[in-house]
Amino acid sequence: MDVLDPASVDLALSEGIAWEREGAEIVKVYTAKDFADALSYVNAVGALAEEANHHPDIDIRWNEVTLRLSTHSAGGITASDLALARRIDTLAVGAG
Repeated sequence: MDVLDPASVDLALSEGIAWEREGAEIVKVYTAKDFADALSYVNAVGALAEEANHHPDIDIRWNEVTLRLSTHSAGGITASDLALARRIDTLAVGAG
């Protein structure tokens, strides 16, 4: 899988993917109502990730969930990262 150049990633993000590019990753922070909602959100993200066989790095801090996507085996952001980000953005759980 080919790593996308920063301009391609930025264009995709400007076209409706609600994530930020930070170097070789795209990042999204969701703020949930409470810890239980944050866990529900993470479980929903996990189901999508398993289905796609592509897994974000996840950090949970009480009601805040930070997701980071990068294709580690390719060394940067690929189309798989953007595709999963789009799917995650459709989740109805969480307040992100």
